[in-house]
Amino acid sequence: MSDNRFTDHLGRPLVAVTGMGVITSLGQGLADNWSALTSGTSGIHKITRFPTDGLSTRISGTVDFITVPANNSVERSFAFARETTREALAQAGLSGDFDGPLFLAAPPVEPEWHDRFALADRSPPSKAEGDAYERFLAAMRERPDPVFLEAVQFGSISERLADMFGTRGLPVTLSTACASGATAIQLGVEAIRQGRTDRALVAATDGSVSVEALVRFSLLSALSTQNDPPEKASKPFSKDRDGFVIAEGAATLVLESVESALARGATVLGIIKGLGEKADHFHRTRSSPDGGPAIATIRAALEDAGMDESGIGYINAHGTSTPENDKMEYGSMLAVFGDRMKNIPASSNKSMIGHTLTAAGAVEAVFSIQTMLTGTLPPTINYTNPDPTIELDVVPNVKRDGQPKAVLSNSFGFGGQNASLVMTLEPV
Repeated sequence: MSDNRFTDHLGRPLVAVTGMGVITSLGQGLADNWSALTSGTSGIHKITRFPTDGLSTRISGTVDFITVPANNSVERSFAFARETTREALAQAGLSGDFDGPLFLAAPPVEPEWHDRFALADRSPPSKAEGDAYERFLAAMRERPDPVFLEAVQFGSISERLADMFGTRGLPVTLSTACASGATAIQLGVEAIRQGRTDRALVAATDGSVSVEALVRFSLLSALSTQNDPPEKASKPFSKDRDGFVIAEGAATLVLESVESALARGATVLGIIKGLGEKADHFHRTRSSPDGGPAIATIRAALEDAGMDESGIGYINAHGTSTPENDKMEYGSMLAVFGDRMKNIPASSNKSMIGHTLTAAGAVEAVFSIQTMLTGTLPPTINYTNPDPTIELDVVPNVKRDGQPKAVLSNSFGFGGQNASLVMTLEPV
């Protein structure tokens, strides 16, 4: 007979978080990030990695303090995930081979423009005309370039992490847009719930800020163009919000069954209590204006946790600072929580770190657990011009003491990828 101290309301193993690591534009490591986040510091700055002349958006939350061997998105994303995984394993008290599966959320990047141009210039004269990919292949055959090859295989990030940390089985690389980090956590939780493993390593990383990324998101009218001052650009739920600020970062979580964690004397930092994920077929990039899929996602997470809406004491909002998405998220939360919504603190980390895209769901899960551990609600900064159609307690501008027993974290991504997590401090 199973011990119900270690199982949830459906008889599944309770899943604990025993280690966390994070990198954002605010700095490296959980301690520095949390200190900056709760003090209302912004990591948004002018872009210096590449020229921004002629671009409508010239600001970002890039991570420029991690050394990489080649200046491309794959190397940056790998380096961020490597460092956050080291931090998470150290906090979990694990060394040597991890001996559990790896689930990685990584950006589905292609070679950056300067790399493609350089490869085209190397194309043999006999291939000067014709299909671009044939020219690229001819250039690679004539002079192999291992650095470029690594840069075009974003799946290699998980393989390198698996080799470095001794994970078990074939590593899984996934991309569900802005919900990716939360999706990776869901896969790790389900692997433990299904009895396939006692522990799972979950990482989400994104180092993909480039000229091409800025151009593509600008064509969607998704980015803020309020470049000066940079730190004021991201203003979730404000009336004058005009788009998100693209950013970079990573987070890693060590997930274990509560039974396994306690058996080895690990400290349980929090519990991943409920998961919800729904698809939205409304549009290639826009979320359904009526919020139907997002509403269903939140409700699914609560149901999976065995809770109703009354148990949530804080919401880590998706809060991108785009006009449509903020409005849709508010309407979705209002539909679920009703009149209580005015009194539930719901702040957005993106007001300070920007939108870390693929990494966002995991980064915000780490901050959600840290909120419960410290009894501190991080603020939504730049909240000086409230949107009268969005009645939220966004914890405006200044942190606040608070001890939520359960937190909801939302991740609503491009292409209709919606994911919500319910996390608790204790396995209740």
